[in-house]
Amino acid sequence: MKDETERDYIDFVTHQANALCRTAYLLCGDWRRAEDATQEALIRLYRVWGRIHRKGAVGAYARKVVVSTTLDALRRKSSQELVGGDDYFTAEADPADPLGVLENRLVITQALAELPPRQRACVVLRYFDELSVDETAAALNCRPGTVKSQTLRALDKLRTHPALAELMQGVLN
Repeated sequence: MKDETERDYIDFVTHQANALCRTAYLLCGDWRRAEDATQEALIRLYRVWGRIHRKGAVGAYARKVVVSTTLDALRRKSSQELVGGDDYFTAEADPADPLGVLENRLVITQALAELPPRQRACVVLRYFDELSVDETAAALNCRPGTVKSQTLRALDKLRTHPALAELMQGVLN
């Protein structure tokens, strides 16, 4: 990689790695796994940086790789660990987790944990990363209609989540 291109890569990582890691965390609920997924995504990005950088689609590509890496890890089960739906997220705040320090954010992450991975990804990308329907569809490699339907189903589930209802009642009072 040329010096200037490598500096651009380093600049991108410096400014975007935390946002990518946050997205991965919201998808999987574990900072260590999120960091692993982000690192894997940045390695993949480095391999194709020259080609992607010229096209100007760096952010979208990086996000897509983080999402796919994180969702792949959720599907994969090794012989040493069990990865399941509800027990994948911990009920207690991780001291290394800056989001877990705030109680309402913990409630939100627990509610997200109860969503299927695809619905969780739609909510995270649409509302936490503030992507459009088309950008979310590109990141998830699906059609915009799928994003809309998955998001609608996820929001319906979140509206009926008891802890979120309690949290919203506290906000409204």
